[in-house]
Amino acid sequence: MIVIVDERKLVTDGYSSMFDREGVASTGFASCEFGEWVSSAADEDIKSVRAFLIGDCHQDHVSPRSIRDRTGAPVIALSEHHSLENTLRLFDSGVDDVIRKPVHIREILARISAIRRRVQDEAKSTQIGNMCIFMDGRDPEIDGQPMPLPRRERRILEYLASNSGRRVTKTQVFNAIYGIFDEEVEENVVESHISKLRKKLREKLGFDPIDSKRFLGYRLVV
Repeated sequence: MIVIVDERKLVTDGYSSMFDREGVASTGFASCEFGEWVSSAADEDIKSVRAFLIGDCHQDHVSPRSIRDRTGAPVIALSEHHSLENTLRLFDSGVDDVIRKPVHIREILARISAIRRRVQDEAKSTQIGNMCIFMDGRDPEIDGQPMPLPRRERRILEYLASNSGRRVTKTQVFNAIYGIFDEEVEENVVESHISKLRKKLREKLGFDPIDSKRFLGYRLVV
């Protein structure tokens, strides 16, 4: 999930719509709401955030360093003021990157992936048998040939791979794929996506690489 912070609801709604078209969950906050949320949200909710985008907001409510106290997720400033002084000020505040607007949503996603690889030493791909799972939005490959997947199933596979074989709960998968504030989608939709994904993987690989245990969640057998 991507969190966007900006005083203008039109801006947060616009970015959320563009992320949704890319199959990426997101939510928007005004700065005063965000300050309260980031300091009080449960650890599991914070862990579901892939990156924070900071736009036009009150500095008293949004501190990149206070975000860093809760998570190592990238903090990126979206700047409308194209000056060296402003860029240096934003970096000095603790952000990981400064992106000048206007910018294509895919460039933002590419920068997020690049920062996560550097900061968290995130692998570019995970190999399971003859299948290679990428972390940059590409479909997985089997014997070098792409295996097309619907975007939700692909994101679930990427999320499982990014957790390096650790077990994740249905709630964690849902929050990462749909966002913690999406009340229009039932959490049980995760079971349906994973069931379809497992069937496709069994057909292609000859085995099921997703281990599931009731109440404990899912784990990719690497």
